[in-house]
Amino acid sequence: MTAKVLKRKLALRLKRKRRVRAKISGCPVCPRISIFKSNRTIYVQAINDVTATTIAAASGKTLGIKANKDGAVVLAKEFAAALKAKGIETGVFDRNGYLYHGVVAAFADALRENGIKL
Repeated sequence: MTAKVLKRKLALRLKRKRRVRAKISGCPVCPRISIFKSNRTIYVQAINDVTATTIAAASGKTLGIKANKDGAVVLAKEFAAALKAKGIETGVFDRNGYLYHGVVAAFADALRENGIKL
């Protein structure tokens, strides 16, 4: 892919991200669960938008998992345990401009299976 194509692809994702973020917000009881994926790994964090702080975070890099559906399920299990340790049972899912498909959908479904309501 050329640089021009990649630049447009990123610009379109950021446009989708802003559109989604305009509609959702996290609070201490129901934080925003934001996912970021690269070609190598997946990062996720629970954010309290009222005070602009991160409540909990997990990274596929520290767990040594790849950015695929199986890795997303493992990361969701670890992240759900971290959220439950903080006493959080619900959250608002922020797909961060990505399509709700593949790795993103697998992560969200695994969070629901592990007891976090989205």
